Amino acid sequence: MELTAKTKISSLLASYPFLKDFMINLNPNFKALDNPVMMKTLGRLATLSQVAMVGGTDLKELMGRIAEEIRQKTGEGVIVGADISPAEDRQEILKGIIKDIHKGVDVNILKKRFLDLIKDVSPSEIAAMEQKLIEEGMPEQEVKGLCSVHVEVFKESLEKKSLPGLSAGHPVHTLMLENRYAEGIMCEIEELKDYKELSGFLTRLNEIEKHYLRKENQLFPALEAKGISGPSKVMWALHDDIRAMFRDVMRKAREGSVRQIEVKALLNMINDMIYKEERILYPMALETLTDEDWLKVKKGEEEIGYAWLGTVEAWQPSIVSGQQVVSVDKIGSLNLDTGQITAEQVNLILTNLPVDISFVNENDEVVYYSQTKERIFPRSPGIIGRTVQNCHPPKSVDIVQKILDAFKKGEKDSAEFWIQMKGRFIHIRYFAVRDNAGKYRGTLEVSQDVTGIRALSGQKRLLQWD
Repeated sequence: MELTAKTKISSLLASYPFLKDFMINLNPNFKALDNPVMMKTLGRLATLSQVAMVGGTDLKELMGRIAEEIRQKTGEGVIVGADISPAEDRQEILKGIIKDIHKGVDVNILKKRFLDLIKDVSPSEIAAMEQKLIEEGMPEQEVKGLCSVHVEVFKESLEKKSLPGLSAGHPVHTLMLENRYAEGIMCEIEELKDYKELSGFLTRLNEIEKHYLRKENQLFPALEAKGISGPSKVMWALHDDIRAMFRDVMRKAREGSVRQIEVKALLNMINDMIYKEERILYPMALETLTDEDWLKVKKGEEEIGYAWLGTVEAWQPSIVSGQQVVSVDKIGSLNLDTGQITAEQVNLILTNLPVDISFVNENDEVVYYSQTKERIFPRSPGIIGRTVQNCHPPKSVDIVQKILDAFKKGEKDSAEFWIQMKGRFIHIRYFAVRDNAGKYRGTLEVSQDVTGIRALSGQKRLLQWD
């Protein structure tokens, strides 16, 4: 047989099933070959050239290893075709087109050049191209500025691609469903005869903020863990542009001064984002992330919330049997509800918080205090194991006991006090700590010097930091 850059992985595995395990062992990024959903959808169309790019490996080397494995297992002779187009060469072509866009070359000329030189470009290659441009020094702002133009250049190729059929509850399924809701609201806005009711429609449309937050806090980190950060940065910047435009249009709508051209510009920005998501981001993410990765993405979605949907169906990948996936580098760490963290990191976090913390267990014993650099109230290791009643002067013991009793009975969940000490304003709070069943497990004391906070006025935004 003959292997070429255009050999489809589905046909290859159908003829030589043993290659699946061989390739997964060869490169962990090929684990998607073991995903039935992926293989029935994108896997049917993927070529060896695209597989090599997803795996971040040299195409020529990959084909050589596959050919050798086939020879060893079957004794068949395999010809490695001469039409190899290394991933690096394709990246250079793509990068050259984008740079010419930046130089102002006619888009129609670039479009023809693109179609002539690259007959089949995958969304992951577009993402890799953006990543490489940023790594080579092109400012993210410039890549963001090119985003709309390069989508137009790649449009014909992208529209030939189709997303796999995804079951309800899969993060991409949910994101796409939200896009349909957004499109419906935008259609209603476009049909308005006047803008007297525009504020109400914009308030409904602003639910899309949850959609963007889930991308930023769930999907983007998963891609960054695979070394794909450029597209996330560009898209996040575009989110912020939409947010700024949204605030401006909303304010003017309430004042009755908004113009049609401003509303249309906002809707165009949101529609463009939907196009970029569904033609670039989602296919690229589906090619890159494993079912285990998607499970982690899914886990944090409900905490952020959904746009317009309320709740969504549960989703469980077929290759994970309800067990939480913990990567090798996390073995030995504390497996918390929202991540994994080592004991050293916990200690560093607690000692760097701008508050003093003490924790008393359900038996009224002091079991922990944070050793911050400048404690408000002195603490020493001698108090560990001591009852909290013995850590207070006699005149305040009765009040401490009343607070603990109220916490244990479930009558109160917190208590707060504030005092002035040595010219500083100190805020002291006690919180009842309960488990998921509501059982009392102890009391957390948090003390904070809020002198500086009380003196704040006006505003200071992140971008004003110096």
